[in-house]
Amino acid sequence: MKAFLPVCLAALLFASGHATTITMVPVFEPLSLHGTDVDEVIAETGEALQATVMSRPMALTGAFPEVLVESIRSPHKIPTNNPNYKTTEANLLVLCRIGLAAELIEGGGLRVRLDISNLTIPQEVDLTSRQVLKLAIVAVRKTLEDYQKPQTADLNVELLIEGANDGKAPLRDLSAKFTVAAGAAN
Repeated sequence: MKAFLPVCLAALLFASGHATTITMVPVFEPLSLHGTDVDEVIAETGEALQATVMSRPMALTGAFPEVLVESIRSPHKIPTNNPNYKTTEANLLVLCRIGLAAELIEGGGLRVRLDISNLTIPQEVDLTSRQVLKLAIVAVRKTLEDYQKPQTADLNVELLIEGANDGKAPLRDLSAKFTVAAGAAN
């Protein structure tokens, strides 16, 4: 029993010595405005939609920028003071069952995958699949632009639309390669 107590104390000290860094960052998300009385003009797409791209603060840990991009797909219930607003989910990636993954690739670039194999647009969301994906791409770009502000090297991004089979095949043309500039140029 005497040996048990020192072992437990040593284990606690060892475990507390391996803390992870938690970073507060803005994450842009494609949000549905269904259940509200407004439309938003999306400058990047040139359309007035019942949707928007907005940021919210998140406390994240893990590999950046991968975890940052993947957090764009986090569930998002909008707080309200109106009892008539009963929308339980606003993030279009969650609502429309679009997967999102990111990984670093050789050469220092970032590969972002939007998986639309399970894509479905709920009846209450008055958007097309193409509009939802364009909003998701805007959210990825804005999140990475904010991330890149303190960086010293540009970030090459390869954005892939995956799972675009059968009737979804035309959506593959939204795949893109782009560079997000480092520093204050954003």
